[in-house]
Amino acid sequence: MIFSRMINRYNTDCLKFDALEEVFGTKDVIPLWVADMDIPAPRSVRRALRRRVHHPIYGYSIHPECFFKSIECWLKDQFDWEIKREWITCTPGIITAFNVAVMTLTEPGDEVIVQPPVYPPFFDAVTDHGRKLVTNPLKYKDGRYFIDFEDLKKKITSKTKMLILCNPHNPVGRVFTREELTELGDICLRNNMTIVSDEIHADIVYKPYQHIPIATISPELAAITISCLAPSKTFNIAGFATSEIIIENKEIREKFRYITKSLHLSHGNVLGNTALIAAYKFGKPWLNRTLKLLKSNIDYVINYCNEHIPSIHIGEPESTFLLWLDFREWGMTHDELTSFLVEKAKLGLSDGIIFGEGGEGFMRMNIGTCRWTLKKAMKQLDKAVRAHKPRS
Repeated sequence: MIFSRMINRYNTDCLKFDALEEVFGTKDVIPLWVADMDIPAPRSVRRALRRRVHHPIYGYSIHPECFFKSIECWLKDQFDWEIKREWITCTPGIITAFNVAVMTLTEPGDEVIVQPPVYPPFFDAVTDHGRKLVTNPLKYKDGRYFIDFEDLKKKITSKTKMLILCNPHNPVGRVFTREELTELGDICLRNNMTIVSDEIHADIVYKPYQHIPIATISPELAAITISCLAPSKTFNIAGFATSEIIIENKEIREKFRYITKSLHLSHGNVLGNTALIAAYKFGKPWLNRTLKLLKSNIDYVINYCNEHIPSIHIGEPESTFLLWLDFREWGMTHDELTSFLVEKAKLGLSDGIIFGEGGEGFMRMNIGTCRWTLKKAMKQLDKAVRAHKPRS
C-alpha cells in the first residue's frame, strides 16, 4: 500500500538522502526537503519500464505518436484542455524550459518578473543570462498568499518582457483562481509580456480547489503563454527528466524549438518516454489514492502543530505535497532557526531563505513520505522545542 512503509533510499544515488551531509553538514537528520516522494511509482509505470528494459538495446529514441497522444488525453481529462500535437515541445525538465524561454524571448538587460517566495531556479533563469530580475512579492495575510496586483503594475516598465508564474505555487501551496489569473493575464497582455507558467504541480490539487491552466482562460492569453508541465511530481518519476512544454503561438514555439534543437535538449530518453506514456495512460487510480494520503499527511502535521507546537504556523496548502512552516513567532534569527532544526530537532528541511523575499523565518517541509517518518519527525521537533524552549 502507498505510504504503508518507508522504503530505504540510501545508497541509490538519491539526492534527497545521499546528499544530506553535503547539504546539512550531517547525515543525522530526517530528510524532508527535496520535492520528490518516498513512495513507489505506479505499478503500471514500473511494469512498462521492466518491459522496455528487457529489450537489451538502449539506443537513440524518438517520441512515438502515443507519447503525444497520452499528453493530449491527460490534459483533456484533467483540465478539459484541448491541445494540438504540434503545440508540444519536450525538454529534460521545467527548469530547462525557464532558461530556454528567457534566452529565446528576452535580450540582455530586459526585465523579468518573478513572485517570491518562489522556487529558487526562477531567479537563476533570469540572472544567469544577464537579464534584470524584478520581484513582485506575494502578499501574506491570515495564513494565505495573494498576488499584489498594485505592486505588479508599479514594477512594469518598457523593458519588462516576461513574467514567470508558479501555479500551483511552490512553496506556498496556492492554486490561483480564475479571477486572479484573468487579472494577471490582462496586465501582461496590456504590457506585451510573455507568461512562462510553471504548472508542474497541476495534478496535485486538493478539493474543492481546481487548477486552471492560464492558457485556457482566453485565446489572447494562450497566444502569450508558455505552459510547463510534467508527470514528474504527479507520479514521482522526476529522475526520468521528461517534461512537456505547451506553446500555442507558432512564432514563440519556433523560437523556443530553435534553442532546444540547437542544444540537443528535445530528443528525450527511452525510459522517460516509456514512463510518461504509462503514467498518463494508466496512472489516474494511483494518483487518486495518493492525493487522499497526501491530504491525510498534511492534516496530521497541521493538527500536530496546532495541538503541541502552536507557535509554528502553517497555512493549509491547496496543492503540492509541501508545507510552508512559519517559525517567526520564535523570535530567532534565521541562522539560529536553521541550526536549531538541524542540530536539536535533527530535521532536514528546505531553507526558506532560498525562496527569496518573504522566506526568512520560514521552512519548507515535504510531507510526501510514510506516516511513521512524519510521526518521528514531529516528535523530534516537539521534544527539541520542549527541551530548548525557543523564544516566542
